[in-house]
Amino acid sequence: MRATVGDQLHIHSRSVGMTDRKGEITEVRGTDGEPPYLVHFEDGHDGLVYPGPDTVIERQTPPHR
Repeated sequence: MRATVGDQLHIHSRSVGMTDRKGEITEVRGTDGEPPYLVHFEDGHDGLVYPGPDTVIERQTPPHR
């Protein structure tokens, strides 16, 4: 898994009744875009994330020129 600052991290819920978590990657601490990632979540919390198989990186497309 590789990501860049500004990409969205989407952690899918693994249990009934739990909600998905989404946030923006604010820092990539691994080499060449690899984890761990510092993420600012929608609920206002920041966390260091080592993504698992239930995680998707949603790339942010650069603006068109």
